[in-house]
Amino acid sequence: MQVVYEDNHIIIVNKESGEIVQGDKTGDKPLSETVKDYIKEKYAKPGNVFLGVAHRLDRPVCGLVVFAKTSKALTRLNEMFRNGDVSKTYWAITKNCPTEPENTLTGWMTRNEKQNKSYVYNREVPGSKKAILHYKVIGRSENYTLCEINLMTGRHHQIRCQLASIGCPIKGDLKYGAKRSNADGSISLMSHKVEFIHPVSKIRICVEAPLPNDNLWKDISKSIL
Repeated sequence: MQVVYEDNHIIIVNKESGEIVQGDKTGDKPLSETVKDYIKEKYAKPGNVFLGVAHRLDRPVCGLVVFAKTSKALTRLNEMFRNGDVSKTYWAITKNCPTEPENTLTGWMTRNEKQNKSYVYNREVPGSKKAILHYKVIGRSENYTLCEINLMTGRHHQIRCQLASIGCPIKGDLKYGAKRSNADGSISLMSHKVEFIHPVSKIRICVEAPLPNDNLWKDISKSIL
């Protein structure tokens, strides 16, 4: 576990692909428990450690996750995420290059719980929620494209689904149309940057994640425009 920011109220860690943020039916140890163990050991805290989960990342996605260390911070962070007051920037590697180098995608998404998959439509359908993101092509390698994505809404698998809808599935994302998986089971999507006003101190926090220890990420990042 890599801590990239910490104070008395919040802790931001760099999640590796394959980790789950919260416990699920797999029974695997979640990142939230690893962070609790870290806090307990670092500060020699007796008893149970409080840690609030303000948002999540899909298991095969890597990058920044914000946790609350106090109930006050959690309540305020939850409201901030709900209201869109936390700016989240993602980087995604796709095999295909979008037709438009920069665009805002708007659609209506539904979620199939049994498939754990989302679908996007160009019009409102029963049970759908509006989904908006902005992407920009920021780098190219010989075979791949690097896109920067800013979310205006937070829907299930939104980036994965909407990029696939324009013919640009994320590298390794078999669920949404990639032709082959990544060797480690990851998909080439990372939570690259978070920016927000601290829920307690009111100072501006802006944190960037280190790149994954992967040759493709390192090579394509050198091409950033």
